[in-house]
Amino acid sequence: MPETLSPREVFTKLLDGIAAGHYRDLAGLYAEDAVVETVFEPVGPRRTQGRAALEERFAQVAACTPVELTPANVVIRETDDPEVIVAEWDYQVHHRPTGKTFESANIQVLRVRDGVIVRSRDFHDHLALIAATGALPQLVAALGGK
Repeated sequence: MPETLSPREVFTKLLDGIAAGHYRDLAGLYAEDAVVETVFEPVGPRRTQGRAALEERFAQVAACTPVELTPANVVIRETDDPEVIVAEWDYQVHHRPTGKTFESANIQVLRVRDGVIVRSRDFHDHLALIAATGALPQLVAALGGK
């Protein structure tokens, strides 16, 4: 019987996969009925449910992401619940089309059961990504602004 990964190990695999740009492999880290909430998502769904929906979402990111993400300052905090960790880190972001580099803060609260993520609350600085890539006018328009 294979050894089950700890919540810390699952998060590390997730972060390593993102840094390597292996988005299509990430859905396998989630349970069939996983729930992911991206709390600060300015446009689009803030809740994704199920591995199939996550596979689709990661495929979209893989097809069109203009950034390279390098994790830095990673801190993983264990809680009194052995299934739950809180991870804090920064991304050193390189926006390939413009050559801009900047930092973006992140926090995730993960619940990992039997070696897979069953629930994730993600707090990413989406606005920093949008502003730094020059897409702020499109965001304002999408939100109904002028």
